[in-house]
Amino acid sequence: MDDADIAGDRIDAERERMIAQARKSQPEAVATGACLFCGDPVEDQMRWCSPECRDDWECRR
Repeated sequence: MDDADIAGDRIDAERERMIAQARKSQPEAVATGACLFCGDPVEDQMRWCSPECRDDWECRR
């Protein structure tokens, strides 16, 4: 490994650490009785009406 490889590895490790830290700091979604993405009514303790709404919500946060 040369210096460029070592630097690249350090950058990758730091990026992954920062991503993990950012994910931990985001508040968890709280069930409200309505889908957090589209607003349709959902059962108690549910947060989304479908996996698609959950995925879309996660992409937009």
